[in-house]
Amino acid sequence: MSEYVNLKLEKRGHTAVLTLSNPPAHTWTAESLKSLARLVRDLDADRQIYALVITGEGSKFFSAGADLKLFADGDKAVAREMARRFGEAFETLSAFRGVSIAAINGYAMGGGLECALACDIRIAEEQAQLALPEAGVGLLPCAGGTQNLPWLVGEGWAKRMILCGERVDAATAKTIGLVEQVVPTGGALEAALQLAAKVANQSPSSVTACKTLIQGARANPLKQILPVERESFIDLFDTQDQKEGVGAFLQKRKPEWRNG
Repeated sequence: MSEYVNLKLEKRGHTAVLTLSNPPAHTWTAESLKSLARLVRDLDADRQIYALVITGEGSKFFSAGADLKLFADGDKAVAREMARRFGEAFETLSAFRGVSIAAINGYAMGGGLECALACDIRIAEEQAQLALPEAGVGLLPCAGGTQNLPWLVGEGWAKRMILCGERVDAATAKTIGLVEQVVPTGGALEAALQLAAKVANQSPSSVTACKTLIQGARANPLKQILPVERESFIDLFDTQDQKEGVGAFLQKRKPEWRNG
């Protein structure tokens, strides 16, 4: 039995593969969200893991988000607990020190799409459907959707999807910048693994520093973040990876990263 509720974890070299597994639609529960946060923290502590690929079990759903039955009786305590769990889980995912890739193999709805939005990169199969339909049932995306979606697709498309309930297919998602790649049906996981393999060629220390700076651009003025960028560059000279990377290049050999 998995130590993570409704989540299956497999490690392939330097890549962790997380499969969402709560049939039929891989909906999130308080326990599975708690497990996701713990799983990502565990991967952060595993210095041999450089990338995380997330996909849904089967061929129809990536994830349909939360089970609306949880909110049927209007219990605000339940709503508050679920909102907190969603926030903790996806913010922890967003802060993963490596590269996270969503392999969207089908429907990504509500909290399912918000999970993908918390990843660094999104690859969708051609039949995938993506939406944030919460306003259609009197709710709103509370796991980063109202903030992360406009950052990727702009305010206009974010409003079409959230305020108008517009569902987009994979081709439209790529056109508007919601996903970075579209692949044939059944090909998302393999494409994500191929991309994750490229991450292993990069210095893990550099990747972590670069990711922090890129995401920092969302909240920090340019004048404030540019000095941090320069200091982060200098800080890398305290790492073994910096010495190994430059040395390997000059010696015309492949670097052996130590993630430290």
